[in-house]
Amino acid sequence: MSEPIIRLAAKGDGVSASGRHVSGAVPGDAVDESGTIMPGPHHIAPVCRHFARCGGCQLQHADDTVLADFVRDRVVNAARGQGLEADEVLPVHLSPPHTRRRAGLHGLRTAKGAVLGYREGGSHRVVDLAECPVLHPAMAALLAPLRRFVAAHGPKGMVGVDLTLADQGVEANLANFPLEGLGPTEAALDFARSHALARLTIDQGYGPETLWEPEPVTVTLSGVPVSLPPGSFLQATRDAEARMAADAAAWLGDARMMADLFAGLGTFAFALRQGRKVLAVEAERAAHLACKVAGAQSGESVLSLHRDLFRNPLQLAELNRLDAVLLDPPRAGARAQVAEIAASTLTRVLYVSCNPSSWARDAAMLAQAGFRLTKLRPVGQFRWSTHVELVSLFER
Repeated sequence: MSEPIIRLAAKGDGVSASGRHVSGAVPGDAVDESGTIMPGPHHIAPVCRHFARCGGCQLQHADDTVLADFVRDRVVNAARGQGLEADEVLPVHLSPPHTRRRAGLHGLRTAKGAVLGYREGGSHRVVDLAECPVLHPAMAALLAPLRRFVAAHGPKGMVGVDLTLADQGVEANLANFPLEGLGPTEAALDFARSHALARLTIDQGYGPETLWEPEPVTVTLSGVPVSLPPGSFLQATRDAEARMAADAAAWLGDARMMADLFAGLGTFAFALRQGRKVLAVEAERAAHLACKVAGAQSGESVLSLHRDLFRNPLQLAELNRLDAVLLDPPRAGARAQVAEIAASTLTRVLYVSCNPSSWARDAAMLAQAGFRLTKLRPVGQFRWSTHVELVSLFER
């Protein structure tokens, strides 16, 4: 006797009509009493040989229909859990393969060389990547050379390898990676030069130190080149960034004075600056300074404020002077700032989130203050992952 799989759970397991969770199943499959999966029309062959071991992807066996449904349901169900229904749920945006522009890998020297990749799901073991179909090709091309560098010069313990695609190429940040002596330091410089890295930073236990940067590293945000400090946050893919920025610009309407809260480098501030004054508020000092300099150079329609919005959110007198706010907080959400927004005279709030649960809790606070969730766009920029994002509009 078999039963159909009707949906995916938050962690990617298939769920049957009776509530049974089945790892590796997708909607349209069937599962028998022994747990054997009979693939349905939406069950596809994974595109990567490492799938099922590598913890980077959970849903490569699901087609785009299932992926889009999963992303939408995660967001819509989070809202419904707080009693909220969006007036309009826009089509899901899924980032295509080979578009991820930042990644955090792990490397470990071994008796036979080195391993480099993501951790296995639920384990500290590292999957030695021969390929990665989510990474931008410029980053994927560095997997083998980085593995050889770790094998030749890495320490005995685990090292971190963070890659980011900048305007000038790929920057690599190596953490827990002491360079003992002139030889390893020269080898690191040779590696950066031969692979045309935009920047190489090494953290030997005292914070990241720039070893190689032939020209100042930047990332272009809506036509504005912004200095990229080592380790800075970026949206994972350019296409998702562009989709969310375009939605925000369209939904702002005639707002002329606004604030971009938790602004980072100014991803949304620079996208929304045309015809507006934008106050970009950020707590991380390096990101704030990069945004401030770029804002001054781009015509001063973007002004920057260095402020910790968790400890010191914008107050009513500051908010009431604005036509709208956009906030893009960390995963924990923005409870203190949302409470101030709810009590203000603001009538338009755009909320970008990487965590549907914390977003829904904050959204409920806005709803209690008379805001209506008018537009909602689910975003799956971490393709084949259970990580889900969104952009939303609240009005009153």
